[in-house]
Amino acid sequence: MAAVCVYCSSSQEIDPAYLSLAQAVGTRLAAGGHSLVSGGGRVSMMGAVAVAARAGGAHTVGVIPAHLMPLEVADSDADELVVVDTMRERKRVMDERCDVVLALPGGIGTLEELFEMWTAGSLGMHDKPVIMLDPVGFYEPLWVYLEALRDKGFVRQAALDLLHRVTTVEAAFDLVE
Repeated sequence: MAAVCVYCSSSQEIDPAYLSLAQAVGTRLAAGGHSLVSGGGRVSMMGAVAVAARAGGAHTVGVIPAHLMPLEVADSDADELVVVDTMRERKRVMDERCDVVLALPGGIGTLEELFEMWTAGSLGMHDKPVIMLDPVGFYEPLWVYLEALRDKGFVRQAALDLLHRVTTVEAAFDLVE
């Protein structure tokens, strides 16, 4: 059983299909006996994956900076809600608590977290799988850009190979398991 850190959107102005994806990930995570490590939010995709994981019996750990608490976005139903001082501390705790990283569609925060874990893995700082679940081509423009960076010599193929790109929830959990 793995502790799966899921990076995803906390934006409330998104297509409901992305919420369905997050719910499917949470459901599958629980069905596999895994635990969830998340950013500790109860809204949008972040909330949807946590609610679905808990509904399936998964243990959920949310890590949230204190400055977000007054905004009432904390996942107060999490089995463990870890309140930290800074975003950097949040990422550190999430990294320490997980075995695998799974990125769903998201914005700049998701990208920043994904790139940090992918970079650290490519530098040999951890050996955790870093998975990008992209069933609808959300990350396609980014992938094209990354391949262009590789072609220009700015990204090693070995580093690119460490970012596992999948299009189905099952393919993602094949890598987790």
